[in-house]
Amino acid sequence: MSKSLEEVNQSVATQNKTSTFRKILAFFGPAYLISVGYMDPGNWATDIAGGSQFGYALLWVLLMSNMMALLLQSLSARLGIVTQRDLAQASRETYSPFINYILYFLAEIAIAACDLAEVLGMAIGINLLFDIPLIDAVIITVLDTFLLLFLINKGIRKMEAFIIALVAIIGISFIFEMIFAQPEMGKVVQGLIPSMPNSAALYIAIGIIGATVMPHNLYLHSSLVQTRKFDRSVAGIKQALKYNLIDSTIALNLAFFVNAAILILAAATFYKNGMFEVAEIQDAHQFLAPILGTKWAPILFAVALIAAGQSSTITGTLAGQIVMEGYLNLRIQPWVRRIITRLIAIVPAVIVISIFGESVTGKLLILSQVILSLQLGFAIIPLIHFVSDKSKMKGFHISTLTQIGSWIVATIIVSLNVKLVYNEIVGWLETAENPIVLWLTVVPMAFGFLILLLYIVFKPFITKTKLEFQNHSPHNLDLQFSDIARYNTKRIAITVDFTSADAVAINSAFELGGIEAKYTLIHVVETVGAMVYGKNIEDHETLIDEKLLAEYKEMLSEKGFKVKTKLGFGKPYKVIPAIINKGGFDVLVMGTHGHTGFKDLLFGTTVDKLRHQISIPLFIVKI
Repeated sequence: MSKSLEEVNQSVATQNKTSTFRKILAFFGPAYLISVGYMDPGNWATDIAGGSQFGYALLWVLLMSNMMALLLQSLSARLGIVTQRDLAQASRETYSPFINYILYFLAEIAIAACDLAEVLGMAIGINLLFDIPLIDAVIITVLDTFLLLFLINKGIRKMEAFIIALVAIIGISFIFEMIFAQPEMGKVVQGLIPSMPNSAALYIAIGIIGATVMPHNLYLHSSLVQTRKFDRSVAGIKQALKYNLIDSTIALNLAFFVNAAILILAAATFYKNGMFEVAEIQDAHQFLAPILGTKWAPILFAVALIAAGQSSTITGTLAGQIVMEGYLNLRIQPWVRRIITRLIAIVPAVIVISIFGESVTGKLLILSQVILSLQLGFAIIPLIHFVSDKSKMKGFHISTLTQIGSWIVATIIVSLNVKLVYNEIVGWLETAENPIVLWLTVVPMAFGFLILLLYIVFKPFITKTKLEFQNHSPHNLDLQFSDIARYNTKRIAITVDFTSADAVAINSAFELGGIEAKYTLIHVVETVGAMVYGKNIEDHETLIDEKLLAEYKEMLSEKGFKVKTKLGFGKPYKVIPAIINKGGFDVLVMGTHGHTGFKDLLFGTTVDKLRHQISIPLFIVKI
């Protein structure tokens, strides 16, 4: 199993810090990337609707949602820190392929729905700020496609700094909005006391909770905490858990402030002036200036909306990469992944807006939240099972009290979301011109998902299977060696990547050189640290790769082959030619993994870039 977000995995050192503050600071960052998912444009509509219809009465719902989110995100961080697996990887190694494909499909739909909300939010912000037609603004959002690639190439700390800057823009904007709006602080405090004015308020409350906890954030957090390199001792893991909890608490409280500020702004402006029906983001923007008497209120509102959309779409695409790599063990180039995710969101938005006009954006946002609601249970429930498992968590499993609390939270969230989905389906059936189509498609699908949800909930309780993680080790490979020898005086180089493909490449090399040839196994470390520090890097990935090469050498030497190893650092298409041209080799054997044409575009290819830089024959093995 490859590392989660391998290009930045364990790229931030947390050891040898001189003070407690520096240690805490080294762990700070992942939760801020998570927090933007809790203040994305999908949350704005429910916050505005809640504030305009019921004033400050539903502030307590936001507070409760934030506490639920903090608990779930802490579980996600615990999974990543202790097991060094993200949620998608843990699911892949636990459930059957059939179940995993369904879970992957649902996760991808949820990420696409989330990206739809972020695209719409950012486009609405651009439309409001620069008076650009909404459909053009949607297309403009494609331009940020390469921003994630640029940021991640600069390192995870640079990305975290960028996201924190956007969060700061959102926070500062709403501080000024609060100054302009002058909310009644007594009523704000009163709104933190649980109450439910009527059934309509309950529906809005469900929407707020449904929009708050994002399923993709659970995948993302379990991966981002692995960007920190720390002592893997019991004390080191405890320290990492402690500092990440502090990080999550601060970041999610900032998200609570933003959501509360949006609701308070709606209450202090629209509810106070009897404008109870304001629920659209565009309407809220339009009414701010005349009500508050300043042109800066709508400008700051639009700027914050753009910042929320931009930051959320970056983290959403990262989550997409994690889900694809984790569930399918499939890695494609980040820019291709980004374009695919963005197009899945943009194409439906452009089509719907073109046909039905700009007034439909509010319904699209609501639809995206319903889709997210449908998927949420399939992320929360496996997470609770995983962090409760004693063998999997190596003694760092959650306590019985925390388990009870987690299941209560999961029950509340899943029940409310099931109700939300049920209400939407009933509404579609009542208003549809041809409800039979829905009965034959949507209803059976909903029942199927419900059965799958129940299966995931109860299976671990009924069948106590031992959940073992697969180890990234050559001993997992079934290497069978050929005795055929065609040439006996060769110096043969073989590239290896510690996957099952190595067996094919190594056997092909043995067929060329036989028992008398001299073989050199070449592996290139591609981590961010390796690219920056080269052979001076001493990160976890390098140590693992050195060990695996040594195990390969020992394994092959025992069979009578003459084997050396060579570890390179950086981009393979640059490093491998340098090793080959200095090594005096007769032939290089490497695999293409069967990539041709469009697959080369998706997966990238070292072969094409390398073949023109070496002066010896290249033996390409199709894996």
